[in-house]
Amino acid sequence: MDVPIAANVLGTIGAVCWSIQLLPQIYINYRRHDTTGLQPSMMMLWAVAGVPLGVYNIVENFNVALRIQPQILTTLSLITWAQCLYYGKKYTLLKCIAAVIPLLLLLGGIEAALIFALRAAKSKELEWPLILMAVLSASLLAAGVLVHYWDIYLHRTVRGISFIFVGIDAAGDLFSLVSVLFEPSIDVLGMVIYGTELVLWLGVFLCGGIFNLAPWIRKRSKERRAVEQEPVSLHQMPSSTSVFRTVSGSRWGIGRTRID
Repeated sequence: MDVPIAANVLGTIGAVCWSIQLLPQIYINYRRHDTTGLQPSMMMLWAVAGVPLGVYNIVENFNVALRIQPQILTTLSLITWAQCLYYGKKYTLLKCIAAVIPLLLLLGGIEAALIFALRAAKSKELEWPLILMAVLSASLLAAGVLVHYWDIYLHRTVRGISFIFVGIDAAGDLFSLVSVLFEPSIDVLGMVIYGTELVLWLGVFLCGGIFNLAPWIRKRSKERRAVEQEPVSLHQMPSSTSVFRTVSGSRWGIGRTRID
């Protein structure tokens, strides 16, 4: 289905979602000064996944939005990873910057080199390098989310991760997936990349409903029933004599009648 306008519009929406997806998570980490439950390995896997994804989208000549999308993913993932170092492992700010900047430059250099190499391979009608990039990016993105599944399994709750972030990221996957359908030719591997992560995020939402939302609803219902069933009790009121008794009267015997 060749609808360039639809592909560009949907791809742009997907890119916008991916551009802001980690911002709620970054903000929450900053506000609470804590990243407990957020998996640093997930952020690192995503940062690395942006490289083969960017190579694939650029070499396959996807719309501009989808070409920019992986670069934003890598950058925001590294920023979030740096927060895990800063708040979780108590690294200094300078040490975090020293860890992120060289890594960002390294990943950018690897992506640029792979783009030139795979364009040359494509001109010689070699398809397997591009297939490898697609499989690698899908695997890394999925592995990043699966790391969080392991944390959910261990603690029986969805912790440390913002559901706003999950929702925006899932929306980005959905719009990007649909935009691929409007390209001149349907790219099955591109659909697998975005579809795999979308399914995994839907699973996280399901786990949140089971382990977070359902217990919260049960707790609120129990508290409401307890309040409704609590009997109304009338506390014993003090007598008028105790209310109006004066200090002087009690001390000096004023108002008392002595009976011999």
